[in-house]
Amino acid sequence: MDIIKKIAEELQIKATQAEAAVKLIDEGCTIPFIARYRKEATGALNDEQLRNLDERLRYLRNLEDRKEQVIASIEEQGKLTDELKQQILAAETMVLVEDLYRPYKQKRRTRATIAKEKGLEPLAEFILQQNTDKPLEEEAAKYISTEEGKEVADAKAAIAGAMDIIAEQISDVADYRTYIRDITMKEGKLISIAKDEKAESVYETYYDYNESLSTVPGHRILAINRGEAEKFLTVKIEAPEERILRYLEKQVLTSENEFTAPVLKATIADAYDRLIAPAIEREIRSSLTEKAEDGAIKVFGKNLEQLLLQPPIAGKVVLGWDPAFRTGCKLAVVDATGKVLDTKVIYPTEPHNKVEESKREVKKLIDKYHVTLISCGNGTASRESEKIIADMIKEMNLNDVDYIITNEAGASVYSASKLATEEFPDFDVAQRSAVSIARRVQDPLAELVKIEPKSIGVGQYQHDMNQKKLSETLTGVVEDSVNKVGVDLNTASASLLEYISGISKAVAKNIVDYRETNGRFTNRKQLLKVAKLGPKAFEQCAGFMRITGGDNPLDATSVHPESYEAAKKLLALMGYDSNSITSGELIGLRSKVHNLKELSEKLEIGEMTLEDIIKELEKPGRDPREEMPKPILRKDVLEMKDLQPGMILKGTVRNVIDFGAFVDIGVHQDGLVHISQMRSDRRVEHPLDVVSVGDIVDVRVIEVDANKGRIALSMILDEKEAQNKKISRPAKDRRTKKDRPKKQEGLNLSGLSKFMH
Repeated sequence: MDIIKKIAEELQIKATQAEAAVKLIDEGCTIPFIARYRKEATGALNDEQLRNLDERLRYLRNLEDRKEQVIASIEEQGKLTDELKQQILAAETMVLVEDLYRPYKQKRRTRATIAKEKGLEPLAEFILQQNTDKPLEEEAAKYISTEEGKEVADAKAAIAGAMDIIAEQISDVADYRTYIRDITMKEGKLISIAKDEKAESVYETYYDYNESLSTVPGHRILAINRGEAEKFLTVKIEAPEERILRYLEKQVLTSENEFTAPVLKATIADAYDRLIAPAIEREIRSSLTEKAEDGAIKVFGKNLEQLLLQPPIAGKVVLGWDPAFRTGCKLAVVDATGKVLDTKVIYPTEPHNKVEESKREVKKLIDKYHVTLISCGNGTASRESEKIIADMIKEMNLNDVDYIITNEAGASVYSASKLATEEFPDFDVAQRSAVSIARRVQDPLAELVKIEPKSIGVGQYQHDMNQKKLSETLTGVVEDSVNKVGVDLNTASASLLEYISGISKAVAKNIVDYRETNGRFTNRKQLLKVAKLGPKAFEQCAGFMRITGGDNPLDATSVHPESYEAAKKLLALMGYDSNSITSGELIGLRSKVHNLKELSEKLEIGEMTLEDIIKELEKPGRDPREEMPKPILRKDVLEMKDLQPGMILKGTVRNVIDFGAFVDIGVHQDGLVHISQMRSDRRVEHPLDVVSVGDIVDVRVIEVDANKGRIALSMILDEKEAQNKKISRPAKDRRTKKDRPKKQEGLNLSGLSKFMH
């Protein structure tokens, strides 16, 4: 297989782009480095395209390795033909390679191998020839034996053994399996039924469910898998069995011999029921699960990227508030740089109810440290804490103070980690959590990288997925996000530095140690003095490391050191020098370049690289997060009882899943915008096509169920338009009306929180 050509076709890119990217990956270049600094070579492939390319490259190389192993194994057995070799070499999937290898694979002891041991293979061949004019029992009687280990009691037993051999041969034919797999996927159904219809669970939707395998969405696959694992559901695949059996009969039966045809039909049915169908069902369910997981991982990655790239709320002294009941609310005040100024525990909630005393203590902290923002976690006692904060702002005329409800997912994981212990050895876990909640609004990226990505809480079914693949994908997302923003070399933590292109955990720690021993970095070249950071690592990381107020103004930009000479020549040609970078004189520089191609040739660099250099010089060290929607700051609390259908509210998208998005509208419970309520003008294929985590959106309240804590929202603000939209539901319930449990009209979201985590 021409791997380069195959990748280019799959990703719809040029072969030259694929070849260049593969070459750079093989040379040890990282994805962020290739995406940012090797645009000329790859034709400006972005980080997502490059990660897809890298994944396919690994799969196809593993496929080629497996082909070599299979060919060698069959050749060793002396059974390799030119035709079989060509089939294996042409195979484009691992499944097909394994299908072709199946007849030659070392098998465990089966009914067929036992029959072969009894010498019944010639009888099986005789039956397959289908040209006898006598009852099979006459031929089978020749194989009756009392020899030890080869006992065949009678002709009937001999025929049964031959049938076992033929059944295994049928099951091993790659073309048959390919046909059966394809027709089952096209025409088969996924069926789930309740193990106990009376049992209450979040899986009631799937107690009597069927849907075409070709259309069942990923989130339903994952929900059904979980319901099966938790012993609420029995799941199976319903294949077009009659059509499959007729196909197999057409392939196997070469004549309507009255003696062999009935035996072969029975053998075909046995081969399918016992050997083929269970294997195909396992393969299809595994394939559906893998596809569903890949989709969910992709959504998780997109959500995580948007969360990491939330714009920082800079320049504010923040009071982090970790809400709780019995143990009290932990507070932490951090200055604008994230340094902890003070911590305190207050007891305004049940069972203590020291509300007024708590307000006074908080007021003292606000006055002493000039706090302008309170970041309150959204966990237990969040609703009660928010009410106290809002009342206090109003009662005490704290006009300069706002509050924000912050998603604290993963804060407890961080606060109990080794990293948090090293960072705050004298704090308990709750104090560390309060610090994390405060810092999350100041610089979400710098704080969230300290937490295992899958614990951040913006996915769906994450604990049911392939953990290795999930971890690799999310780590890649964090890496791309950190490198997209860049880091301040003199202030970045080791946790942040380890995600920079080319930097390992050990080297990140060495950078921090070097900084503590030698003081501030004043130029990028000093990185070469850091232990274990060699020339290759320097090439990969240097452009993403920023030094403000250093020896060279270019060190504060994302211009790579390899392009410094070109940047200096550019400045000279345009009548500027390096000092112009920090003075703001270069704003509008691009408009002064009339012929980019001519200028790039003069500077001996690519046009794309020149374009990037100019952008960076115009706005040195620009933060891409500035373009993201700003978080909503609040002064007053909105409660669920205040909500009425028809109300239009502004909210923040907290999580995006396959069937909708959860939006924070300022009450304790996030509302769900179902996918069918996102657009009125066209069908939405996936919620990510419309919204991302962190987006600020206008929503209309459709329904409020305070008892169940459910809020249904719509992004279609015109109620008349929305009435024409219908919420899709999985598979029609086939039970009679009297047998069905009564369900409340509207969105059934009960137990959804269990799915989400």
